Amino acid sequence: MSLPFENPASPRLRRFASLLEPASPETLESMARQSQTLTRNHFGRTIRLFAPLYLSNECVNNCAYCGFSRDNPILRVTLSEDAVLREARHLTAQGFRNLLLVAGEHPRFVSNGYLENCVSELAKEVPSIALEVAPMEAPDYARLVQAGAEGLVVYQETYHPDAYAEFHTAGPKKDFLWRLACPERAYQGGFRRIGIGALFGLAPWREEAIALAAHLEHLLKVCWKAQFTVSLPRLRPCAGSFAPRHPLPDREFVQLICALRICFPQIGIVLSTREPAPLRDALLPLGITMMSAGSHTEPGGYTGEGVDSLHQTVRGRMVPVENLDASARATEQFSIADSRSPAEIADLLRTRGFDPVWKDWDSAILAH
Repeated sequence: MSLPFENPASPRLRRFASLLEPASPETLESMARQSQTLTRNHFGRTIRLFAPLYLSNECVNNCAYCGFSRDNPILRVTLSEDAVLREARHLTAQGFRNLLLVAGEHPRFVSNGYLENCVSELAKEVPSIALEVAPMEAPDYARLVQAGAEGLVVYQETYHPDAYAEFHTAGPKKDFLWRLACPERAYQGGFRRIGIGALFGLAPWREEAIALAAHLEHLLKVCWKAQFTVSLPRLRPCAGSFAPRHPLPDREFVQLICALRICFPQIGIVLSTREPAPLRDALLPLGITMMSAGSHTEPGGYTGEGVDSLHQTVRGRMVPVENLDASARATEQFSIADSRSPAEIADLLRTRGFDPVWKDWDSAILAH
């Protein structure tokens, strides 16, 4: 299958691929030093902090690796707009001024202006709002930008077309090329920050990484006014018990981060709470510019909002669940590995010589 960004390998991509070859300890140490220097030169000592806020775990897609997959018999809920605001206020009280709104892909539950209303209400209190939601057309993105969103995150999951077809068996997410073109539609719609990534564990990691780098290189050319970040999430346990086909070991994970920083010195690199605390701490100086903290990956995870509306969804129909335990909560998308609080992460950054940045954007910047 021909991909929109496929061209003869550029010098940068050839170098990137060479940096991913098996490396000696001495080579890896040299890469780490170079990555650290480049990060300091371009980003100083700042680490941008954010939190995901899950709006809904309803989904119309069947994705073998995702806890929200349509056929998983999980507890689901879509938060009301008031509940979303209460979750956001909990996060802003902890210091966050940068929220990532996340929702499963189900048009029945997340539609009719719901996302726009959530964004417009939150934008009154939160300076920086990004979205990780179902892919849309450019005019739909433009409406969300007008409502107050300024960032969009979309993972291709896997850049291997055969693996993509195997793991996405039902729903609109089956369309590989539609998802691949999503960042460009977001750019056309006016988003100023765009995040991409691959979910490591679905295909051989070197092939995945090179395809991700090729996509990034393409986007830097055609969406040159936007700021780009890259995420390198590794599969975590979730409902459905999917096991990674092609694990990315810690040592190679470090190598990948360093290679990405060396070849793309000005892009942001995101590190989430998917990774365990000791590894996150060790990776801090090597290229990371953005971190989540204190994360929950289920709707209502921060305050318990939505517990009165828990249900299962069968063929698009909500089915009540009887005799729920009082401690029942909506099912998480995946389990996190670093459960430290935002304050603990901020303190850690300071003790390591970094500056935690809660806010680096305000709409007043655009005021005339």
